[in-house]
Amino acid sequence: MRKKQDHSLLTEVELEFMTVVWATGGGTVRDILAVLNTAQERAYTSVATVLKIMEQKGFLTSERADRSLIYRPAIPKAEYQKTSLKNLSSKLFNGAPAALVARLVDDEEVTDDMLVEMRALLNERLGDNGN
Repeated sequence: MRKKQDHSLLTEVELEFMTVVWATGGGTVRDILAVLNTAQERAYTSVATVLKIMEQKGFLTSERADRSLIYRPAIPKAEYQKTSLKNLSSKLFNGAPAALVARLVDDEEVTDDMLVEMRALLNERLGDNGN
């Protein structure tokens, strides 16, 4: 089967599966199913189908080991996070990252400790020591 390699964004279910693959480094359908089923019961065939679709989309690679396929991430988690944030910024915040940050900072669930951490990250990026 030919791979599409479209690297679009993951669906909610695909992201849940991909999070398991990133966390575990990959595995067989049974390996991934075992981790997924700790949160919600799923059928083997459903998991196998979603993993195959994710491989066709270019998010996973697979290699045969004995009679099983071993699935591994084709893109690092950090790369996907970067792509997702750019997409979110572009589509929802008109390409203005400051608007995205402003919305995040205005969120009442963001604690003072989180804001201090964000400030430290910004200062580090700007080469500033908080002065």
